[in-house]
Amino acid sequence: MRFLPQRKRFRDLTEQEILALAISSEEDDARIYRSYAERLRGDYPASARMFEAMAEEEDAHRAQLIALHEARFGSTIPLLRREHVAGYYNRRPVWLIQNLGLDRIRAEAALMEHDAEQFYLAAVRRTGDAETRRLLGDLAAAEARHQTLAGDLAEAHLVGDARAQEDAAAHRQFVLTWVQPGLAGLMDGSVSTLAPIFATAFATHDTQTTLLIGIAASVGAGISMGFTEAASDDGEISGRGSPVKRGLASGIMTTLGGMGHALPYLITDFWTATTLAFVIVFVELWAIAWIQRRYMETPFFRAAFQVVLGGALVLAAGILIGSG
Repeated sequence: MRFLPQRKRFRDLTEQEILALAISSEEDDARIYRSYAERLRGDYPASARMFEAMAEEEDAHRAQLIALHEARFGSTIPLLRREHVAGYYNRRPVWLIQNLGLDRIRAEAALMEHDAEQFYLAAVRRTGDAETRRLLGDLAAAEARHQTLAGDLAEAHLVGDARAQEDAAAHRQFVLTWVQPGLAGLMDGSVSTLAPIFATAFATHDTQTTLLIGIAASVGAGISMGFTEAASDDGEISGRGSPVKRGLASGIMTTLGGMGHALPYLITDFWTATTLAFVIVFVELWAIAWIQRRYMETPFFRAAFQVVLGGALVLAAGILIGSG
């Protein structure tokens, strides 16, 4: 029994179907740009105006395509969308992109225009009709101009300090939503688990027991920190962003911070595992200091002194308790 293909192959499309596909694609792109504009309007008004202008351009291109279709094939346009054609480029869902930040949205817009240009160039190569080749060539050139237009619109709407201000706001939001809770989690996971892990290690000299205690302490601390961060602030007033994102950042980094010096106890030789754990603790503490310097603008040596001193005290407490 032969099954009918669920999607048409691009090379099997007629000239009318290619034009219909272009019309629906332009309509979809305009809606995507308007979604970006709505998402950005509150925090990045200049970029929102840019995407509104790009949506208007897509509307104009769609109107031109419809006029060309009516002239060649009549007013009845076949229903053909991206998902109906195998191998045709697909747009990523808006909700996956719009939550990834301003730069990611801008990059996606540039990619959208590039994909559309490539579609028309491919369509030109697979037709021998002179009129169709001229039409599709014009469309390819138009999409190439759209990429330039996107840059021109950015220059028009992101004038003066607007781009710098929006980039600074996006960076601040990234720090508040991801870096700050992640850093707090990394510090808690790296420092708070030192005492129970090394106390167990020096009390038992048993690497398997130490490993189990370390994993339990790390995972437990990660769950606790993640839920605490998510429940402590919904982000509406503070502007710190999604509590789910902050909770994930805090929980995951807390777990990783503890796991770093727990996993060396997979090694069965106690002193080899402990020496490696000491080295990893040193790297973790200096990494925390670097992140504080990079994103929180804390002077490096002050951050290093605070983190290393605190970690050394907790580490010493764990060793003394375990050796007592």
